Amino acid sequence: MDNYGVLSLIPTIVVLVMAIITRRTIESLLAGSLVGLLMISPSQVISQGSDILLNVLGNDTVTWIILVCGLFGSFIALLVRTGGVLSFGDAMTKRLTSRRQSLLATWFLGLVIFVDDYLNALTISASMKKITDRYGISREKLAYIVDSTAAPVCILVPFSTWAVFFAGLLEDNQVTSNGMSLYIASIPYMAYAWVAAAIVPLVAIGMFPDFGPMKTAEIRARNGQPVPDGGEEHALELQDNGGTTPHLINFLLPIASLIFATWYFDIDILRGVMVALAVTLVLIASQRLLSFNDTFDTALEGFKAMIMPLGTLVAGFTLKEVNDVLGLTEVVIHAVEPLMTPGLLPAVVFVTMAFLAFATGSFWGLFAVAMPIVLPLAQSVDANMPLVVGALISASAFGSHACFYGDSTVLSAQGSGCSPMAHALTQLPYVLIAAALATGVFLFIGLQ
Repeated sequence: MDNYGVLSLIPTIVVLVMAIITRRTIESLLAGSLVGLLMISPSQVISQGSDILLNVLGNDTVTWIILVCGLFGSFIALLVRTGGVLSFGDAMTKRLTSRRQSLLATWFLGLVIFVDDYLNALTISASMKKITDRYGISREKLAYIVDSTAAPVCILVPFSTWAVFFAGLLEDNQVTSNGMSLYIASIPYMAYAWVAAAIVPLVAIGMFPDFGPMKTAEIRARNGQPVPDGGEEHALELQDNGGTTPHLINFLLPIASLIFATWYFDIDILRGVMVALAVTLVLIASQRLLSFNDTFDTALEGFKAMIMPLGTLVAGFTLKEVNDVLGLTEVVIHAVEPLMTPGLLPAVVFVTMAFLAFATGSFWGLFAVAMPIVLPLAQSVDANMPLVVGALISASAFGSHACFYGDSTVLSAQGSGCSPMAHALTQLPYVLIAAALATGVFLFIGLQ
């Protein structure tokens, strides 16, 4: 392998700069890969590029993640289409009698609906906004409560699309033979997710005060205008399209079967989601919730909805292969290792990657690039691997939570009926407080 030295940083810099400018993740990753291929051999870009792409697509881990994420997309689409989640929300909110109870119920629903941050953000906001309107709660606060229990909670439960993605990355980077086991071992160290999720109930019961833009929004809501100017009163309303009122079992049984089957098959989430899909299809057929064609059209649409994250996966692994040829990992390790101690590494990893995830809007693809650099560095300085992995995944959760144009932010805002920018600005102070506390936690644990 040729020694490209500091020049091996160029493709990654191209990715970061292009992502910040264009806010397009896949295109930025592919552009970085192309620059790297031109550096390696300008006359063989096509042949080397096709070989690398075939190697990526032939990787067992990549194939497994494609299947799991695609089937999760189908599962989520069917849960939304049949109205099972809305029936759960209705059952939870029948006896709510106060502002505090409605906010705590929203938080609790976020803890329960942990399968995917998209499902979390979409269904909770649609289920709860009429109730929060009744008690003079701003749509911005509803969006904050929902968003703060989407990505943070999804990474804390190993039965989610986030867990599948990162467990696959851990295996592909050869730091463990069982990515899910290392992921589970890292959950106690995912400080940002724990802190962000813990702040929410404090906000809900009033122990954590409203301030800044959120205080302004709450004053407006108490004066009779919960929906901000420019907000959508009926944004992303979820309706049951069948002739039968959806039953609570349509949510509880598929989720329970997902958890049980995944556990039963030794934390094999592919088999778990296959069982959950089968249970969901039986429920749909037995209650005639959807026609045969509508059922499988919905499942296909759900699978197709995962094209963007799956495209990010393939593009990220492609750039990783190019960086391996350029020797980027070795360059970074040799440059940083003399300056880094095992105690400081987790905090530095969190702060650096959190900023990059926020700036680029890349919460999966960026980490397909970062892990091959950070994890070998952690091994070389004998750092606590679960702690470092916890810092990496915390940074990803921060990016998804804080980024103004992130998917979770946009879905939470649209579902709640306010603009993404209004939501982002009102929640930003709470996000930054959680990030500062998480950084302190990583420093404290790392230096012990």
